[in-house]
Amino acid sequence: MRKIDLFNHIWPPAYYARLQQLMPRRLDITMRSEQVPMMTDLDERLRVMDRFDDYQQVLSLAAPSIEMIPEPRDAADLARVGNDDLRALCDRYPERFPGFIAALAMNNAEAMVAEARRAVRDLGALGVQIYSNVNGKPLDAPQFRPLFELMAELDRPIWIHPARNANFPDYLTEDRSLYEIWWTFGWPYETSVALARLVFSKVMDAVPNLKIIAHHAGGMIPFFEGRVGPGWDQLGSRTSNGEYRTLLSELKLRPIDYFRKFYADTATFGSSAALTCALSFFGAEHVVFASDAPFDPERGPMYIRETIRVIDELDISDEDRRRIYHGNAQRLTGLR
Repeated sequence: MRKIDLFNHIWPPAYYARLQQLMPRRLDITMRSEQVPMMTDLDERLRVMDRFDDYQQVLSLAAPSIEMIPEPRDAADLARVGNDDLRALCDRYPERFPGFIAALAMNNAEAMVAEARRAVRDLGALGVQIYSNVNGKPLDAPQFRPLFELMAELDRPIWIHPARNANFPDYLTEDRSLYEIWWTFGWPYETSVALARLVFSKVMDAVPNLKIIAHHAGGMIPFFEGRVGPGWDQLGSRTSNGEYRTLLSELKLRPIDYFRKFYADTATFGSSAALTCALSFFGAEHVVFASDAPFDPERGPMYIRETIRVIDELDISDEDRRRIYHGNAQRLTGLR
């Protein structure tokens, strides 16, 4: 069965060289990537891919987010270099890499929209990747609305990748997150918060055709279905902010129904319980295959292998399995 890995990460050579120039200080997130040969060694990536039958990758750039480059003009230039680099890889290995997800400099509002349009229309990008916050700013901020409107117009999805570093503390009395809590628990939280802000700020009402793919099985949303459902049905009734109750009446759908409209991927690192939970919440038509390679203890093959194993062991029909492995990806992105 054809398997289209819709969310895995790479640093192509020209992009990586430019990133090192613009961001010479090594961050925790960049150190994670630099320790994985498959991130920059294309031959190693191909060797890993050879281990799996009918397996292809849709490429996307790895963190850090491009908007961490302080100068907006430099950030926009880096996004352009990265997207051209990804397109070149797809042209060189079309059977390996049938498409790519474009990167954007979200700290440059004008370039953000222009590069999204160029990447999709001129380069053939399948969609764009953004992060759950933009240097601490929420995605429902007004300057990002034109991007959502454009992607709905282009009929291409937006991938949301969580963004939170060790400098985001877990307690107000500290200045740093310890024990990589910022990643293990912080990232699912970040994804969930980003989705919630798009719902309650009425972005999803204003841009109803917007397609959002949430990394890591939709973050915390599936497990907290009861809180998202009956819990948020009481929005405003148990707080001093009366505006929340008015907001609830203004939404066109129940809060939980907006969340079910999002798409989630299978990047659960081999957790069958997490993937079963995500499928129960989103349904097989809203789940896409993704491995999050190459960030595993084996530096590449493990997350791919374990994700495939979990999907193959699911008690679902072959039709649903096809949807997850490739059908939903083709429908969402226009891939042949």
